Amino acid sequence: MSNSPEPVSVIILDKKYQFACDPDQRNDLVEAARHLDETMSEIKDTGRLMSLERIALQAALNFSAELMKLRATENYRQENIDNRIRKLADQIDDALKG
Repeated sequence: MSNSPEPVSVIILDKKYQFACDPDQRNDLVEAARHLDETMSEIKDTGRLMSLERIALQAALNFSAELMKLRATENYRQENIDNRIRKLADQIDDALKG
């Protein structure tokens, strides 16, 4: 089976878009498009008259904020794990010296 890009169609805000995508990434693209469609529909349904560009920009900002929070959480978790590993290593060193 070839791994060359294939066309994939998705619908976002009732409009069909086509993208080239590697077959092994097809499901991720379709899921991302579904999530984007849901987010943009929610923004559109707020009732404010917005252009497609403004709706897309608001969705992008929302996703960026979520990503930043996730990264901050992951960095915090990693720092805690690193600190715990250091403490355990120190305890092991102390136990071996004692």
